[in-house]
Amino acid sequence: MVDKPHLDKEALAELQDVMENEFSILIQTYLNDSKERIESLKAAMNVGDTDAFAKTAHSFKGSCINIGAPRLGELCREAETAGKNERLSDVPPVLHAIEEEFQQVTDALNTLMMRGAG
Repeated sequence: MVDKPHLDKEALAELQDVMENEFSILIQTYLNDSKERIESLKAAMNVGDTDAFAKTAHSFKGSCINIGAPRLGELCREAETAGKNERLSDVPPVLHAIEEEFQQVTDALNTLMMRGAG
């Protein structure tokens, strides 16, 4: 997993070409949705809801892959698998890694947006 980048710059460049002026809105929406998904993952873990956990991780994984955040997508896949296998005891370190990686992705996307606006 370590070999995956925080951001897939080619995927982001393609998105930027397709979305044009809507690109920054897409990024903001992704970041806001991602924060909510992380909170949902925590809530599902805290109440032991493996089904909700797996479903949230699955949708989060898809949005990460679509936006060009492969490392975060891979962590979400691990979380999804833990939920499907009803192994929430394995989740805390994965969830911690997701939060850390999300911060890296957020910083990288914000830097990208600042450069794009200049």
